[in-house]
Amino acid sequence: MLLNLKDILSVAKKNSFAVGAFNTTDVALVRSVVEEAEKTDTPAILQFAPGEFNYATPYFFEYVIKRMENSRVPFALHLDHGKTIEECVKAIQAGFTSVMIDGSTMSFEDNIRITKHVADVAHMAGVSVEGEIGTIGTMNNSDEGGVDNVVYTNPDDVVNFVDKTGVDALAVAIGTAHGIYPKNFKPELQIGILKEINKVTDIPLVLHGGSDNPDNEIREACEIGIQKVNISSDIKQEFFKAVTSILNDTGCFLPPKVFNPAIEATKKVVHNKMELFGSLGKAHLYR
Repeated sequence: MLLNLKDILSVAKKNSFAVGAFNTTDVALVRSVVEEAEKTDTPAILQFAPGEFNYATPYFFEYVIKRMENSRVPFALHLDHGKTIEECVKAIQAGFTSVMIDGSTMSFEDNIRITKHVADVAHMAGVSVEGEIGTIGTMNNSDEGGVDNVVYTNPDDVVNFVDKTGVDALAVAIGTAHGIYPKNFKPELQIGILKEINKVTDIPLVLHGGSDNPDNEIREACEIGIQKVNISSDIKQEFFKAVTSILNDTGCFLPPKVFNPAIEATKKVVHNKMELFGSLGKAHLYR
């Protein structure tokens, strides 16, 4: 079944778990998430950053939408880090059930303005909207962008932003970064900030840059109030590690013999993330 973000996250919030949002750039990664979600009866979100959206082309999403609509498992199709109104509109036209408008690097007033504009348009089409205040870091090896100097979300801004924009979910900056962290880098989530944010709003909260963070911190964040965790680098790294290994070890370049084992390897990562977020086996709550 295909739901919008508001509907899929409202159940997660009511039952205190988070839904994994996986950046699935092509059919192999889509299969990895969808098939594991169906095998384990787990809700999931497929998402595409603008660069991934343009790579896949709108025609690809006809397949993705049909695949999710025909499933008993609840899915949402989400645009990750849309930077402009035009990018969000293109995703809505392609059948996405949710879009993110990321105005986090703008002034607070401009962020409110562009986010409200997108929310007004999207809601007329029954599409959910995710906004962001504060900024996510970047390791410069991801498709989602980010900044070098993280600005943590100010809990005092949350109520004002949510009230004025009408967003359905809010991405918060508590110390994560997009991409895989360098070997000697030790990320640390600011759990105290998350607790303060959760005190002032009932809106579902989103954690970006969820790859490569310590499991105990991610688990605690989900228990406190995160309802959506974005995962991109972890699944892509595993997929391409498997592809590279097969090519190097066997010299085989037949897609089924290369990609099918890589899909199976990626499913293991997807499964572990679903278990970590507390969403494993929770699809029955949507029926």
